[in-house]
Amino acid sequence: MGADAVRTLIIDDEPLAIERLQILCAQIASIDLVGTANDGDAALRMVEALRPELLLLDIAMPGLDGLGVARALEKLGVRPAIIFCTAYDNFAIEAFDVAAAGYLLKPVALEKLERAVERVKDRIAQPAEEAAPERQDCVSEFWVPHKSEMIRIDAQDIDRIEAERDYMRLYVGKRSYLIHQTITELERCLDPEQFIRVHRSNIVRRDLIEKLSHDGMGAWHVSLKGGTSLRIGRTYLPKVKAIAGR
Repeated sequence: MGADAVRTLIIDDEPLAIERLQILCAQIASIDLVGTANDGDAALRMVEALRPELLLLDIAMPGLDGLGVARALEKLGVRPAIIFCTAYDNFAIEAFDVAAAGYLLKPVALEKLERAVERVKDRIAQPAEEAAPERQDCVSEFWVPHKSEMIRIDAQDIDRIEAERDYMRLYVGKRSYLIHQTITELERCLDPEQFIRVHRSNIVRRDLIEKLSHDGMGAWHVSLKGGTSLRIGRTYLPKVKAIAGR
């Protein structure tokens, strides 16, 4: 293992799951496995004693679950990076709420774990004084379900967001993904300097706005790069017009 290997702790209540992760970790040179724990309370004790830089953390565990561990560590001011390794795809929203560095579905694939660990290494290597400032309450990434895995999407890569009943559709280039969250919650956690809500059902990235137009019958529309045109809701019109200094 390299000198800059990431000190890693595995937490899972299933012995076979721990064993599988141990085998995967042994194949990744950038991981320095310092221990394992099989429940949340033991995990907190081991984090305090061993000070790992990374947790490979299960979510569904009896007693204190993985999300509970993450929240407890935040309160203690101890913040190792967390990659959730879980059999369930319905905790992605809660995962980004605790700033998870990764969300991998079991059985965890070696290449996906390796990529997630590399992202953690990049964060650790970035000097604190050079780290990009983050707006309070704003998120920089989303984890969305896609087929049999969870995909990480940088917030800055989202073109627009459209409400579909109880879901939001995130448009990223030529692809789109559904996420179970309200548009109000998404608006709250997106950077207002990057995104603007133009309608009760639509949020768009500001730098994609090409023009605002009036149809002569009282309705305004916003045109985006790529050809998409969206109606601007009356409630949101003053803020959208402010972009053009109107």
